Amino acid sequence: MAETVLSSLWDGLSPHLIASFYEVDRDGKRTNTELTVRAPLSDSNLEANFNWQSPFEQAGAESKAPTLFAMLQSGTIQPVVDLLQGKPTPQQTNTFLKQFEGRTGITKLNSVQVFSGMPPVKFQVTAVFRAWKNPTTEVENPFDQLMAWALPVSLARDSTLLTGLIEAAKGSKDWIDGVLPSTAPTLIALNYKGRTYSPLVIEAISQPLNSPIDADGRFVELSVPMTLATLTALDRQDWLAFKGQK
Repeated sequence: MAETVLSSLWDGLSPHLIASFYEVDRDGKRTNTELTVRAPLSDSNLEANFNWQSPFEQAGAESKAPTLFAMLQSGTIQPVVDLLQGKPTPQQTNTFLKQFEGRTGITKLNSVQVFSGMPPVKFQVTAVFRAWKNPTTEVENPFDQLMAWALPVSLARDSTLLTGLIEAAKGSKDWIDGVLPSTAPTLIALNYKGRTYSPLVIEAISQPLNSPIDADGRFVELSVPMTLATLTALDRQDWLAFKGQK
């Protein structure tokens, strides 16, 4: 089956600067469809966040009586001590409180960082489409396909869990269709600059409605911001696989 490419005309532009989007399965392998959307990316950024926490940071003395120890360490507790303790001389009180100034309960042990997981990796990209000859084939159709991949394949109109289970019990509907009647959005891959990131989901996509149009109301140019995310968190092998080194 010949590949169907939805794209603007980008003659003379390096193939490495043109991103390709296409459908994949949960293993990141291309599905039977040969449909591809291609566009250069005016902005592209990969962001990976890692959750490192200090679970023992609340084990210090400051966490047990934060106000008391803050006053001790800053020296502001002296007037309180003077009021409560009538016997010690001001000099004795001052000498005693000086020992707490500049001290802290933080140690290397209770400040140690522990890896507690990571969310999926995010991609912030802006795909560019513009028409040289035909706004429909070069701008409208590529955007419509990206939006189609972002939206659920189908949503059940009025089914609920209860009605679905009743229909499944009667045999008029399959159990899976009864419990989960709708179909989730498509997984896609992003091939860009020699790297293939997959499987991905489209978390957000925008259509700038103030973009220029032709006499028929068709967009002649679109800069489409998208937020993509990996289906799962990544490990080292996944990263190498993106670069074809696995």
